[in-house]
Amino acid sequence: MSAQAPGAMPPGGERPRRSLLVLLPVLVFAVLAVAFFVRLRSGADPQALPSALIGKPVPAFSLAPVNGLQAEGMPVPGLSSADLKGQVTVLNVFASWCAPCQVEHPMLMRLAQEPGIRLVGIDYKDPGDAGRRWLERNGLPFAAVGADTSGRAGIDLGVYGVPETFIIGPDGVIRDKLVGILTPENYASVLGRIRAAGRSAPVTN
Repeated sequence: MSAQAPGAMPPGGERPRRSLLVLLPVLVFAVLAVAFFVRLRSGADPQALPSALIGKPVPAFSLAPVNGLQAEGMPVPGLSSADLKGQVTVLNVFASWCAPCQVEHPMLMRLAQEPGIRLVGIDYKDPGDAGRRWLERNGLPFAAVGADTSGRAGIDLGVYGVPETFIIGPDGVIRDKLVGILTPENYASVLGRIRAAGRSAPVTN
C-alpha cells in the first residue's frame, strides 16, 4: 500500500464537501419556507412588511407632472411631499413595465371612488411617455402623478419593487405600507387600514 503524500486530502474528502454544496440551497429554501409558513399561521399579512419610515414624515421630494397627462381636458398635476398633508392620502408607486401593476390597477380605480380618500401616484422609472400612455389605456385613478424618472424619490421612500403603496396620515406621516398588489381578497382589510390612518396614531410594525 502506498503512503499518503503529506498534506494530501484523505480519500473521499472532496465528496462530502460537494454534497454540502448541493444541499445548501435546499436547506436555505427549507428555512425560508418554514418562516413563511409560521408568518401565515400567525395571521400576519405577508404583504405588510416593516418599513423604517413608518411613523416618520414622508421624505422631501418634488416631482414634475407626467408630460401630457390630462384628466377632463386639464393637465394632471405633479406631486411633492408638501401635497401629502391635510387628509388621508394613499400614495401608489407604479410603472408601465410592472406586470403586477397591471393586475392591481382595477382595484386602484375602485379605491379612487371611495369617499374621503385621496389617491396619488408616482410613475417610477418610466421611459419617455410610457407612463402617460399606460394610464390613458388603463384609466386614471390618481388626483396627481409625479414622474420619478431617475428613481430618486423611490430610493428615499425605500421602494425596492413596484407596486408599493404608502398610507399617509393628514399630518404627512407615513402610517402604513403595503408591499405587493391590492386585490379583491385584501381590499377590505387595506381599506380598513386606510380609514384607521385618519383617526389613529402612526402604525408601528
